[in-house]
Amino acid sequence: MQKIKQLSKTDYDEVFALSQFAFQFELSDEAIIKKKEEAERHIIWGWMAEDKLAAKVHVIPLSVLINGKTFDMGGVAGVATWPEYRRSGMVKKLLLHSLKEMKKNGQVVSYLHPFSVPFYRNFGWEVCFNNKKYTVPIESLKRKWNTAGYVRRVSVTDKTLYRIYANFAENYNGVLIRDEKWWKQCVLNEKAQIAVAYNQEDVAVGYLIYHVKEDIFTLDEMAYETIDGWKQLLEFIANHDSMAKEVRMTVPENDHLPLFLDEPRFEQKIIPYFMMRIVDVLAFLKMYPFLEAGTDKEINMHVVDSFLEENSGTYQLTKIGTDTEIQCQQLQVEEEDGIHCSVQHLAQMLLGYKRPLDLYELVLIQGAHKDIEQFDHLIPKRQTLLTDFF
Repeated sequence: MQKIKQLSKTDYDEVFALSQFAFQFELSDEAIIKKKEEAERHIIWGWMAEDKLAAKVHVIPLSVLINGKTFDMGGVAGVATWPEYRRSGMVKKLLLHSLKEMKKNGQVVSYLHPFSVPFYRNFGWEVCFNNKKYTVPIESLKRKWNTAGYVRRVSVTDKTLYRIYANFAENYNGVLIRDEKWWKQCVLNEKAQIAVAYNQEDVAVGYLIYHVKEDIFTLDEMAYETIDGWKQLLEFIANHDSMAKEVRMTVPENDHLPLFLDEPRFEQKIIPYFMMRIVDVLAFLKMYPFLEAGTDKEINMHVVDSFLEENSGTYQLTKIGTDTEIQCQQLQVEEEDGIHCSVQHLAQMLLGYKRPLDLYELVLIQGAHKDIEQFDHLIPKRQTLLTDFF
């Protein structure tokens, strides 16, 4: 007999045995204890075959910021199947079940880090976050940064980081809202090196989490509230020139470091990172903080979701703004007015990863140009960013 079951602590040994096999790593006894503690916040769905775990999906209840508003998000992780059960549709059924449960729980969006982008596109997720990676000769950072303030190393117990991150996050779309447990379990560890930048009034305005090994300074995370704080942290990195030859960092896609360097020709890569999915289109559109359009404006969105078909429909948006009114009806595929798009491209547009007019010019969405232009004007412009991993 086969069925889907919500797994509990008594199933953790089976869960982590499958994870270690599928993702090809081996956990020490200490690491397994930590993983089990982390898993306590997960909702884990297992496909049971003859009372044995055959496949699993973890859903992590989290929250994210989109245009300054909080949205509940289901983070998908730990998707794995034992080889003898692969290619039998178990993961597909688990993902569909997980999405329906997320919808019940009010998680209107979902993120995941894909092992294969095409695989998860089949189920409605789409790339919505990029990583911009720099490899910079440390000599390039040795310049007069003209800063006012100072930098000090602090311990991993310093909660100053929480405030700085929260303020930094407000500048971006899609960032994770971290609670203290997430900081301790998923961001910081006992070996973390942390430096904090202070202004002349002794107020912390930025931080680095980093490590130095084999002549490489690796920046694990940087957040700052002021440009001066950012420059102080760069100067601090440059002061490691006796220990490191190069600096490796991941930065927001709109980062401007090359503009400040005498030699801006260093290795710069943009790599697709996380995918996002809208779990509940109607709820997401109702919650979304559009820019005000006036009471006489309306837009029809013809949305296709081929996996979670209950999302497919024609959505009429009126009184568009922070309290948009939405009416949903059966999908009008032949309707010429309005905007025709997949649930994947709707996610890219509303998160701000791609603009509607750009997708229109690439023939990735269809519709009347005037409607798409109007829709483009209603979506705030804000850079996407995700500094976390799960």
